[in-house]
Amino acid sequence: MVHVKRWTLKKHFVGNPTNGDFELKIAELSPLKNREVLLEALFLTVDPYMRVAAKRLKQAARSVETRSISDGKDLEKLPTEWPDTVPLSLTLGTVSMTGLTAYFGLLDICGVKGGETVMVNAAAGAVGSVLGKTAKLKGCKIVGAVGSDEKIAYLKKPGFDVVFNYKTVDHRARPETLNLKKASPDGYNCYFDNVSGEFSNTVISQMKKFGRIAIYGAISTYNISRHGGTSPLPPGPTPEIVIYQELHMEGFIVTCWQGDAHQKALKDLLKWISEGKIQYQECIIGGSENMPAAFMGMLKGNNLGKTIVKT
Repeated sequence: MVHVKRWTLKKHFVGNPTNGDFELKIAELSPLKNREVLLEALFLTVDPYMRVAAKRLKQAARSVETRSISDGKDLEKLPTEWPDTVPLSLTLGTVSMTGLTAYFGLLDICGVKGGETVMVNAAAGAVGSVLGKTAKLKGCKIVGAVGSDEKIAYLKKPGFDVVFNYKTVDHRARPETLNLKKASPDGYNCYFDNVSGEFSNTVISQMKKFGRIAIYGAISTYNISRHGGTSPLPPGPTPEIVIYQELHMEGFIVTCWQGDAHQKALKDLLKWISEGKIQYQECIIGGSENMPAAFMGMLKGNNLGKTIVKT
């Protein structure tokens, strides 16, 4: 008889998630069937997309459990070349969906070239920090926007060319007064958007001709009207800018890349980490009982790098 801790979504989020939206239950697993295995989680991941995915549930549903039964079909083996010096938790971050989002967004969606200027918001988060370091490897100038001075100091170490705190500048002001304009007077070739909203509209107005915009998140809108909140959605970018600058905007989900492309990307990321070309950062929170707090803190931007819950 195996008992497990199981987090359930007690009720749908209205605005920002709260502790009352979650419930921790103790459940009993059914006996193992032939060819099934019992899994015990070492690490749990919390990511922004979970806020959006939760609204699709028709009823309270299982969110996370520390033990589970699998028939083995969806399990992936750890790469045989995985170094002992690299933490296993990176299989939920830099050498997984987080790193792959940065990798494919930068190299496939935007096809960056050396000498180009790349802008990324939420730059100290899980995807943003990996993306910035990868862009530097490819010879790009990288500009990042973050929400605190602590995050500015963190990103300057791996080599971001310019980092600024978007909370201390009125991004709705005239473009020539913005940190964005100061960081790259000639504009931006590539923009990686995980935030959306008014800030992104300002960045889009400063894109270079034929600029490329990869959209992989919209954190600033997750808790407002369209997803059960009360505030109106911000206006979108000016169509004239998109048209006459001939901008390419594409939303993407990293699971589109499978097979050989997926495996090559994982090997590249692991190699760059092992060689010290990419320095990873994790925000590790101990105890599965702290999963809701980790999730809510991540949505508020309390983390540096990838948020991981260690069971």
